[in-house]
Amino acid sequence: MRRAGLRVRVIAGFAAGALALSATMALVSFQVVRQSLLSERERTAVRAAYYDAAIVRSGLGTQSDPDVGAVLRTLDTGENRRAVLQRRGDWYSRQADTGVTEAIPVSLQEAAAQGTPSVQRVRADGRPTLVVAVPLSRTEVFYEVDSLQELEHTLGVLTAVLTAVAISTAALGALLGWYASRYVLRPLTRVADAAQEIAGGASKYRLDPATEPDLARITTSFNHMVDELSARLERDRRFAADVSHELRSPLQTLAAAASVLERRRDQLDERTAMAAGLVSDEIARFQQLVNDLLELSRGDRPATRRPVDMPELAQQICRDRKVSTDIVTSAGSTTWSVDRSRVGQLLGNLLDNAQAYGGGAVAVRIALEGESGRIEVDDEGPGVSPDDKPLIFDRFVRGRSAGARADTAGTGLGLALVAQHAAAHGGTVTVLDRPGGGARFRVDLPGCVS
Repeated sequence: MRRAGLRVRVIAGFAAGALALSATMALVSFQVVRQSLLSERERTAVRAAYYDAAIVRSGLGTQSDPDVGAVLRTLDTGENRRAVLQRRGDWYSRQADTGVTEAIPVSLQEAAAQGTPSVQRVRADGRPTLVVAVPLSRTEVFYEVDSLQELEHTLGVLTAVLTAVAISTAALGALLGWYASRYVLRPLTRVADAAQEIAGGASKYRLDPATEPDLARITTSFNHMVDELSARLERDRRFAADVSHELRSPLQTLAAAASVLERRRDQLDERTAMAAGLVSDEIARFQQLVNDLLELSRGDRPATRRPVDMPELAQQICRDRKVSTDIVTSAGSTTWSVDRSRVGQLLGNLLDNAQAYGGGAVAVRIALEGESGRIEVDDEGPGVSPDDKPLIFDRFVRGRSAGARADTAGTGLGLALVAQHAAAHGGTVTVLDRPGGGARFRVDLPGCVS
């Protein structure tokens, strides 16, 4: 299972902490309130029972043969209390309520028979009940059965309220965790955005240490790392440019000598002619490699955007490379604001790639998607394998189909230049599978509508 992200863990931690704290406080509060209400209700019931017992004792003592029912009916017990008298083994109540005696537990009766006043909470007919026993004499015990259903309802409402409060507190804790994680991760988000900008070519992008004083060390270290990386890339770029520039002169001399050999090839013997041809081909490939390296070394130049007639540019590139293919233009503006030189080389490299590895280009599509321009080049070759798609636009990378063809002599930099020219316009290049077979190279260039 994939581990949850830092933000999710922070939010979950805040929510769990808030829930645990609120649940503990709710449980403690419930127990305290419950015990307090039960104790108060028990004290009230005991006081009422003793008061009613005194009235019953007084009523029975004034008559030699008292009417017990009449004496009990003089009590004001309300709707929740029921009075019962056990006299010489017989049970008497205010009404014909024989079920009330079943609510009096045997243990309470035994304690009262021994002359001990007692109080006990029981459940009668599924309802909470408080039974108070007050001995009046050796043969008489007064009982009051007090219903606690109203108190149980109050405690139920209290439970629901405390549960809702605990859940609400957990939700507030999660919200606080979300805010805290967002606040804490904001500097890291800035670092990620800065890294993305730098990866996209904004090598001068830096973080401001004064924005987050507590993270000044991270921002300073990050800026130092970017400075070192930029300096190294600049050294590498200059080295490649210097080497490529220095190689141009001797390569031109070699190319001139190779052209002389090529013109006199028919005067040479077979093995010498073959060697001269190989030398000439490799020198041409070497020249192309040096030119591509020089172009890559100038990749930090910004794109110079000017209005360009895209169909006319595509036709010119196709004519220069003697490529005969369909150029499909969608409805809308055909004049784009782009760097003509860069886009021309971009399209030319895609056509060269299709000719060398894809059996030739079968279609070139030029379309506007909102304010972004889209260029697509289709070929009818074997396509690009899924393993090669993430790497095919890197430098000196040649796909499987290129390696399988012995008659190709690519430098491995053509598609890297395509990606570089697209990035200079703030765009991207991707390779897709063409419906019906082959590959489709798609270039998206934002901001083409001026």
